[in-house]
Amino acid sequence: MFPTIKDRKIKIAVVGCGRISKNHFGSIEKHQDNMELVGICDTNREVLAAHENRLGVQGYANLDDMLKESDADLISICTPSGFHSEQVIQCAKAGKHVMTEKPMATRWRDALNMVHACDHARRRLFVVKQNRRNATLQLLKRAVEEKRFGRIYMVHLNVFWTRPQAYYDQGAWRGTWELDGGAFMNQASHYVDLLEWLIGPIADIQAMTGTLARDIEVEDTGVMNVRWRNGALGSMSVTMLTYPKNYEGSITILGEKGTVRIGGVAVNDIQTWEFEEKKDYDAQVKEANYQTTSVYGFGHPLYYKNVIDVLRGEAEPETDGREGLKSVEVLIAAYLSARDGKTVSLPLEY
Repeated sequence: MFPTIKDRKIKIAVVGCGRISKNHFGSIEKHQDNMELVGICDTNREVLAAHENRLGVQGYANLDDMLKESDADLISICTPSGFHSEQVIQCAKAGKHVMTEKPMATRWRDALNMVHACDHARRRLFVVKQNRRNATLQLLKRAVEEKRFGRIYMVHLNVFWTRPQAYYDQGAWRGTWELDGGAFMNQASHYVDLLEWLIGPIADIQAMTGTLARDIEVEDTGVMNVRWRNGALGSMSVTMLTYPKNYEGSITILGEKGTVRIGGVAVNDIQTWEFEEKKDYDAQVKEANYQTTSVYGFGHPLYYKNVIDVLRGEAEPETDGREGLKSVEVLIAAYLSARDGKTVSLPLEY
């Protein structure tokens, strides 16, 4: 159904040269045997010029010009979240495969339209979920799939980070409903993704949010209760107000035959790993732990490897548009619950 690229390097262009783009440029460089950067785009001409000089590639001040002039096969979208939908659809209509950073959209309908546009154009839509590739979470995913927990009873996630007012003041789009989303949708999006990816489909969500300290439209703090279809119960606590620095990104799973806690600043440290039945790979737990000063982890190059394999026709996508919809649905349900003070049941549409 989708065209493949087998006999040459995959040509990629990046839209948006802000905070997250360095992870993409680094990943492209690591995969330079299979991938070539052929263009960059940013509306800030100073930023664009600096990246043109550093990367030695053609720069474009707007996406229209890039799509008309560039021969890129794949466009990577690293712009503010509220622009993702329009830009992904624009790229798909121009015949390009598209990769977008999280969250794929800030509105449920926009996310659906992205998937439908790429389907119609017969082009791939990839949604970056690089944290899934972290070694600690790969071990946890394996344990869940092998049913080592038995019945899972309870799950809890913490995202205790800090984002000072200066962070939000970097751009007028930050901290807005239209273009950014709050602590759940932006900073904790990858942790929201773990709720469904690890435990399974969600039945009900209750949430409360607050803007306690930052001068922004959206929440800087929130809590969420979750009931999964398999009966498990769980919760999630998120704040961007931790003093004085990022403190913890963690997940704890309590089951009939197992207990696991992965903590650290970004689920990078397996602190508890106890199961009734032992497995040979349990010895890899300490090796899976890693040090990081970045909340992004080291999963982008691994994510890019899957994208390359898919475009070569050698693999299926780990997180395509439909997989990306799952966390968007949870996020929108949480915001609806917080706004209306009620339990929201999934799916949002039938």
